[in-house]
Amino acid sequence: MIIWSVASGMDKSQKKGSHKEMIDEKEIPAEIRVQLENGLRNTDKRLKMPPPVFAAMQGRLVGFDPEKKVLQAMFPVLQEQLNPYGSMQGGMIAAAIDNTLGPLSMLVAPPNFTRRLEIKYRQSITPERGDIMVEGSFIEQKKRQLFFKARVLDQEGNELATAKAVHWIVDEEQISPADISV
Repeated sequence: MIIWSVASGMDKSQKKGSHKEMIDEKEIPAEIRVQLENGLRNTDKRLKMPPPVFAAMQGRLVGFDPEKKVLQAMFPVLQEQLNPYGSMQGGMIAAAIDNTLGPLSMLVAPPNFTRRLEIKYRQSITPERGDIMVEGSFIEQKKRQLFFKARVLDQEGNELATAKAVHWIVDEEQISPADISV
């Protein structure tokens, strides 16, 4: 597994919503940047990597295994993500999963989007658990459908949630190389 450490897209001194500061080419390790550039060469939308939502969640890519097609990302449990019970809101857990599977899909397949995401929540995620790790895995491709799975783990390796996702490959005719910003 290729391991790296990536700083979050927004440090404490930056203002929220300052997208120029959140999107930083230095955040993407060189070994993954080349693969992203090759995979995104033909896309119809202006893409930003890492995406602003990943940076807003203060996500960090921590590992990628190109042979096993597994990507790992860490996310802090932020106060603004908590529900009334003091646990990470389910939609934020879903966003962490999608923010891991999305970049993984860009590494293993042509341009695509999330079509379905199914999550099973197993345990509450509270700030006391520390950062969560999302481990996304590519399972298979059937025609234009891509199948993924993900696990959400705490720092002790306890499984907090699992997910299955289906992504849809977009038509290659819609792609314009001038629309990529990596």
